[in-house]
Amino acid sequence: MLIKILINFIFGYLNIEIEGYYVERFINTCISKNIFLWGIKRTRSTIILANVGLGDFKQIVKTAKKHGCRVKVKSKNGLPFVVKKYKKRKIFFILLILVFIIIYILSKFVWNIQIEGNINVNSEEIVQYLKDDGLKTGVLKSKVNIDEIINKIRLQRDDIAWIGIELNGTNAIVKIVEADKKPEIIDENDYCNIIAAKDGIIEKISAQNGTPMVKTGDEVKKGDILIAGWMEGKYTGKNYVNANGEVNALINYSESVKIRKKETKKEQTGKTERKYSIKFNNFKINFYKTLSKYKNYDTMYTSKKLKLFSNFYLPIEIIKYTNTELLETDISYNKEDAKQEGVRRIEEKLNAIISGDVQNKEEKIVEYDSYYEINLTYTVKENIGTKEKIVF
Repeated sequence: MLIKILINFIFGYLNIEIEGYYVERFINTCISKNIFLWGIKRTRSTIILANVGLGDFKQIVKTAKKHGCRVKVKSKNGLPFVVKKYKKRKIFFILLILVFIIIYILSKFVWNIQIEGNINVNSEEIVQYLKDDGLKTGVLKSKVNIDEIINKIRLQRDDIAWIGIELNGTNAIVKIVEADKKPEIIDENDYCNIIAAKDGIIEKISAQNGTPMVKTGDEVKKGDILIAGWMEGKYTGKNYVNANGEVNALINYSESVKIRKKETKKEQTGKTERKYSIKFNNFKINFYKTLSKYKNYDTMYTSKKLKLFSNFYLPIEIIKYTNTELLETDISYNKEDAKQEGVRRIEEKLNAIISGDVQNKEEKIVEYDSYYEINLTYTVKENIGTKEKIVF
């Protein structure tokens, strides 16, 4: 809404008076036609005052006639009328020159940093690297050493294959090409062992090539050799090979969670309120005087930087806060309910990381003064073998 009001101030708006017996219907029709009205005030039962942009005025008049209402212009406002009022005066030309000087000065600084091309690399981390190296909002473009910043980031980040920085207008565009982390590829002619990727108890081992180093029932640790990359004959001696085979083991996945006997559950009611503020570089002005009208609420905020052209950002940021009301409900758990809720929460975590077949599930619950502790253990059969190149 604030942005719309700002746009209407730039292009001009009218303060109008609408009189008629069906002013409510008139307002509803304007809303349905996406005609933007603001500052609506009722002075009498049949008279309201409102502001409307110049572009919507003709449509307002037509809509008012359909509902038997009369429209009267009370005042003309906005930048065009201010310019018209002062165009014959020296102050107008002084202000105009001043605006151009301010725009010229602002063009010498960086007011926005735009990160492109990253998927796994965190944008906030890159912004912090740039800030540490001298590239941040509000810095003079002439003080930014692009080559030095690029070289430092390349040395510090192994996950970035290439980075480029372009200063366009007041916008710093940072383009990133991420490095591919490819697993080590072992050629079939290379000598290698099969080692354990996880801790577990061997359930079955099948070696097509190489020498088994463990048997069913053995407990192994991550990194232990399961199938050695060599074979030894009575007459041929030890020959190194590319080990091949499958090793299944029983892996235990265990998680615990605490469920309080009395908990407070928070749910959204669907009611929201919006508040706005404007930020000039590091100086912020709030357009609201009071805190939220809700006792309990979640807050989300979005921000939008103003710009004159595609890459000419201004040090002005409009911030919108959306408060969503929360309804708190007290919940009491008995032992059985706590167990079910705890198991449900743990299963959500374990099911996301387990890839094998679940062989057994063990549940435990311990009661304390104010909470229950639930433990869930999955026994899973997985192929834990992975190849590791033999280095001589």
